[in-house]
Amino acid sequence: MKFFLDTANLADIRWATQAGLIDGITTNPTTLAKFAGDVDPQDVLKEICSLVDGPVSAEVVAVDAAGMYTEGRELAHLADNIVVKIPMLEEGMTAVRRLVADGIKVNVTLAFSSVQCLIAAKAGATYVSPFLGRLDDVGHDSMDVIRETRTIFDNYGYETEILAASIRHPRHVAEAAMLGADVATMPTEVLKKLLLHPLTDRGLDQFLNDWSKLAARSKVGA
Repeated sequence: MKFFLDTANLADIRWATQAGLIDGITTNPTTLAKFAGDVDPQDVLKEICSLVDGPVSAEVVAVDAAGMYTEGRELAHLADNIVVKIPMLEEGMTAVRRLVADGIKVNVTLAFSSVQCLIAAKAGATYVSPFLGRLDDVGHDSMDVIRETRTIFDNYGYETEILAASIRHPRHVAEAAMLGADVATMPTEVLKKLLLHPLTDRGLDQFLNDWSKLAARSKVGA
């Protein structure tokens, strides 16, 4: 499974890339608005693309096919590793087909059912992003969508990658990975939690304590 970081925070992106923890980035208008400040969002996207070797998803804000297509082409020209995010709408699928025909990679976002994921794959999307946390929030089992989508894609040989989004906690990552999701995109706080376990900390403390005792005895013996 590939890990993407879902943020436009340059400091967090630098940390994650230098640590070798991520394979790409996803952004959206909300995260760009939060972290861009007075800087042109396109300049922020260019900077992110320079920091990351892998794909960087950048989302359109138009909701009509022509507008999404035009914005998508503009975003794709910012850097070679831009992936254009298109919402799961009827107009969006028209835009997806046009962008794919131009050789532009597309991430279909805001998918909430396996059938929506299938439609995105049929349109030629590179990635489709089912939103796990938001499904759980309304009482649905988000993992059913991952499970069904994986089966459908395998049945018919679709190469569209399942990008598990709206990740809220490490269990989302583990369960999506077990069900065959290709990618998990997550906020920085969740990525950091993947590294942590109280037994790891306890074990390390014990090792260091035992080593200190051994070193102290060695000095006495000398």
